[in-house]
Amino acid sequence: IDPVHLASIVKDSSHPSHRLFSLLPHGKRYRSLLEEACLTHTRKRRVLTPNDLRHLIVDDKHSLLYCYVPKVACTNWKRVLMVLTGDGRYREPLAIPANEAHVAGNLRTLSEYSTGEINYRLRRYLKFLFVREPFERLVSAYRNKFTRSYNTAFHKRYGTKIIRRHRPHPEPEALEQGNDVSFQEFVQYLVDPRTQREEPFNEHWERIHSLCHPCLVHYDVVGKYETLEQDSSSVLRLAGADGEVHFPTSGKSTRTNGDMAAQFFHNISPFYQKKLYNLYRMDFLLFNYSNPEYLKFM
Repeated sequence: IDPVHLASIVKDSSHPSHRLFSLLPHGKRYRSLLEEACLTHTRKRRVLTPNDLRHLIVDDKHSLLYCYVPKVACTNWKRVLMVLTGDGRYREPLAIPANEAHVAGNLRTLSEYSTGEINYRLRRYLKFLFVREPFERLVSAYRNKFTRSYNTAFHKRYGTKIIRRHRPHPEPEALEQGNDVSFQEFVQYLVDPRTQREEPFNEHWERIHSLCHPCLVHYDVVGKYETLEQDSSSVLRLAGADGEVHFPTSGKSTRTNGDMAAQFFHNISPFYQKKLYNLYRMDFLLFNYSNPEYLKFM
């Protein structure tokens, strides 16, 4: 497929979301701040390729495009979209097993469409994403992928490599299992220039702006994890789907928050904190998150 040219991503002011945007608290303010940050911090505009659109999930029935970001309620949003696009196969989001929500093929992504179909949807559909404080998201990814015993695939795929590269004199068992990566080692892995030279970041710790391209795709709604249930209800109302499905409320008792992130960063040196901040700086700037108070180099 040819690259999708930026000229085609012109906001169509007839979109109903413009009349209803006041339904989303802070919506207009977030979007204007994002546009301002894009103008200030991105130097050159480039064209979108279909590969850039792999995270944009399509709901043709309700004219929705959702850019999913791992560790920002994407499992529940995928469940909701499976209900909305499933022609009655699913009625209740939480009845869908989490692993089924992530099966490729259950939902269509924008990259699967032709150039003309992509352009049409980018112009006409309600486009939204949800964002989260970058370091809270990162700590959440670390806790989920490296401290849970059931995530053996991640331990083998990433843990063994991290330990081999960043742990002096590792035990043979650690090299084989990869199941006891420390947060310090994870941070060293992320800021090591070799990591991104060898392969792209895994989507669980890839920067949001690299997954969703908010300076190239003009999102109508930028929801925040901090106001997840409220913003999700507003999106469903904007889409006219609030009568069909409700966004599930979280039952988690130990969500990663700022206090927890501060604990994880406590033993990270200012040198590595600064390197890591520089890596995620654009997500802080674009989505209007202030620098965490616990950072030692600021």
